[in-house]
Amino acid sequence: MLTLAAAAFASSAMLRACDPLLPVLARDFGVDVARASQTVSWYALTYGLLQLLYGPLADRHGKRRVIGYAAIGCTVGNVLAVFATTLDALVVARVVAAACSAGIIPLVLAWVGDTVPMAQRQLVLARLMTASLTGMIAGQWASGLLADFWGWRAGFGLLAVIFLLAGLRISRDPAVRAEKGRRKGARAHHLADLLAVLRQPMARVVLVAVTLEGAFSFSALSFLPAYLHERFGLAVSTAAGIVALSGVGGLAYALAAARLIPRLRPAGLALTGALSVAGAWVLLASVPHWGVAAPCALLAGFGYYMLHNTLTTLATQMAPAQRGTALALFAASLFFGISLGVAAAGLLVGSVGYRTLFVCCAAGMAGLSVIVLRELRRQHAAAPAGSAA
Repeated sequence: MLTLAAAAFASSAMLRACDPLLPVLARDFGVDVARASQTVSWYALTYGLLQLLYGPLADRHGKRRVIGYAAIGCTVGNVLAVFATTLDALVVARVVAAACSAGIIPLVLAWVGDTVPMAQRQLVLARLMTASLTGMIAGQWASGLLADFWGWRAGFGLLAVIFLLAGLRISRDPAVRAEKGRRKGARAHHLADLLAVLRQPMARVVLVAVTLEGAFSFSALSFLPAYLHERFGLAVSTAAGIVALSGVGGLAYALAAARLIPRLRPAGLALTGALSVAGAWVLLASVPHWGVAAPCALLAGFGYYMLHNTLTTLATQMAPAQRGTALALFAASLFFGISLGVAAAGLLVGSVGYRTLFVCCAAGMAGLSVIVLRELRRQHAAAPAGSAA
């Protein structure tokens, strides 16, 4: 489990590693920030699309086995990033890394869904967030810090080492090598698995919700370092450290989850989480001072993971017979939303500025809270008497 957590840590770090580097990459490659943001948007799109392959693959061949090989593949992508000499080459390296990283965190979540009873699952998922959140903090802060001292390539080199060690440890574990997936005699077809999940009404709502969540949460967060650097002249490492507080907010939720989950229950968690993110973006747009960014990042991180933990728990129940596929679709939808959101945000920033972007994201999160609440109420109404909602 520790090695799986290490792989999840590195995967999360790699996801956010380019956020604080956008102004640095724009300067080094002679492009604007919107063009440099392709290192984020193409990563997210690739990561999301490849979920459609990894989910069914893991259901048939064993989740931990696939995770191990995926981690080794991430090493290759990061080595390519270290030696990239053009922005296009760096984007290609990020695509390679994303294609492999897609087989890590969602499959760890699916493995938890297979092994942990529903009554304890949301708490276990909240605790599992600690590794990925720590990785996200490291990706956002350490990559900016390393860029200030040793250049932007140093972060990718460090990620390559972590992925190599974790991938070899997982792949060579005897228990992992003996892991079995679906019976050979069972009907197996990727498209059939995907359609089986999509036929569930609950799945369709949850997938739409997580797509919107990704678009309105991460697009604002991805451009926050560039906003602080360009608008207020903060050093890249300082801006990265401020944005990394979103991960600290997520860790605060993970630590408080044992108390919050029974008190607020899913509906309260979802509503409070979505409105917290919306409030953070409104505050950021309304107060033109860099000092407000730190509490906004904390609040956005706390609220995002409060909402996302609720959606993830729902996702583990979308289609229990195809749980790997269901969680892969869930992750695909999240990163499809991130990709579209970041691409649209780049256009928005170039035409009307950062503060308008923050207002649009706040409005989107408020609307998302309505969708999630309606689904949770429907689930509660459909639940048998005496069951946990």
